[in-house]
Amino acid sequence: MAIFNHSDNAPTPNNNNTTIITEGSFIKGEMKLDCNLYIDGEFEGTIISKKLVTIGKSGKVRGEIQTDHIVVQGLVEGSIDANRLEIMAAGKVLGSIVSSELIIEAQGHFEGDSKIKNKEMKNKPVNTALNEKKKEA
Repeated sequence: MAIFNHSDNAPTPNNNNTTIITEGSFIKGEMKLDCNLYIDGEFEGTIISKKLVTIGKSGKVRGEIQTDHIVVQGLVEGSIDANRLEIMAAGKVLGSIVSSELIIEAQGHFEGDSKIKNKEMKNKPVNTALNEKKKEA
């Protein structure tokens, strides 16, 4: 885990091969993506992505996120399974996380349970590692 100073240099959406949920939008359901995802609106449900997921400053997600890399500037309530999780200064994560790398900037907020993803889980696809984790429980 690392803690850094406040930064406004958070990623912004690159429209090349990025799905964007804009502010004012609400989507409920399941998303399976092979591209980047940027959320500034609201999403409720399950997100499964092999790429970067960014929750923008006005973004709110309630549910389960499985991805390689996630950057949180807004709010996530639920569970995150990611190889790399970054909680930026304005970001807030409430719930459970499983991650190989956890970075929390100063004034970033995390409340919940955290587990370190072991090497065996890290080398497996995110959704396979999550399913095996559920079987163990």
